[in-house]
Amino acid sequence: MNEVRIAPGPGAPDGLVIPASELAERYSHASGPGGQGVNTTDSRVQLSFDLATSTAFSDAQRERALENISTRLDGTVITISAARFRSQRRNRTDARERLAALLREAIAPPPPARRRKRRSRASVERRLTSKHRRSELKRQRRALD
Repeated sequence: MNEVRIAPGPGAPDGLVIPASELAERYSHASGPGGQGVNTTDSRVQLSFDLATSTAFSDAQRERALENISTRLDGTVITISAARFRSQRRNRTDARERLAALLREAIAPPPPARRRKRRSRASVERRLTSKHRRSELKRQRRALD
């Protein structure tokens, strides 16, 4: 449970496992609802992971991830804060799931470039013929007025 499992997908066909030793957790008071225990329990979880030193990624995956989530990084470290739930255990699980989803999306290769298609000669001819017929009809109506 302590490691983070990234499900198989584009960029990681066999999935990935980030060992618990590469993750750092910090706990603090979470704001929001919590009843009497809100000021006494450290339920917010901050999960940090250093992409540059991780052994879970190949070089290509690491470069792609660093490029794709560069705005969320502090150096090469990504930090996920989870305070959605009242329980620290649920927040730990939530932080790991969110980190796995973020990294799975980050290592996915970009979609193939769109290839522009040229209209067929027949479709261009049909369009022009239709326009010509319509203009003839309007010209005939003008002549009647």
